[in-house]
Amino acid sequence: MKSRYMFAFLVSTLATTLAGCVTKPPPYDYTAFMQAKPSTLLVLPPISESPDVKATPGTWAQATKPLAEAGYYVLPVALVDETFKQNGVNTADEAQGIPFKKLHDFFGADAAVYLKVVKYGTTYKFVMSETRVEVEGRVVDLRSGQLLWEGKAFASSAEQQQQAQGGLVGLLVTALVQQIAGTATDAAFSYAAIANERMLGSPLYNGILAGPRSPLHGQIPSDKAR
Repeated sequence: MKSRYMFAFLVSTLATTLAGCVTKPPPYDYTAFMQAKPSTLLVLPPISESPDVKATPGTWAQATKPLAEAGYYVLPVALVDETFKQNGVNTADEAQGIPFKKLHDFFGADAAVYLKVVKYGTTYKFVMSETRVEVEGRVVDLRSGQLLWEGKAFASSAEQQQQAQGGLVGLLVTALVQQIAGTATDAAFSYAAIANERMLGSPLYNGILAGPRSPLHGQIPSDKAR
């Protein structure tokens, strides 16, 4: 009996120790961001590592909303896209390869948001199908070329996924149906919005600081922020 209690105590102690090890990362150094004080942002078309052709437009279309809600004036995606096309810039790689000074002179924005889509789409994984979007981003001052901020986020259907009913065959069929439906309807589009909000929204711990049109402007979010 004593050994049983000792085992339970050790398990409890280990669980407490591990829980204590799960801590938030150290606070981001916002020195450059606070000095630059950007108010107008240019969101460039995202470079994509995903084979899904919808990754760039699906992510780009929803990147301006969290930034606008954070208090920035964000150049409309449709305007930026058309401007690039009219000047012979047809890919995200070409757009992100333009020198920062040239972007500043042409668009007049204080800073640019460079995005990369790491994952986008629905994949089949044995007994489940997952729709997942992973994004990375950085904010660069177009007046100096200095990096002001960088971060990343993801959103996945696995976060809300529930076990299907009907045994192994039922699980396999459900997963396959989910993958087909997710691919056909571009289910990742909705998760791109969530991932963008998690990365570009404000206030977020270690996230982008609130813009000049926000009542939170000039404040650095604490580790208790969402």
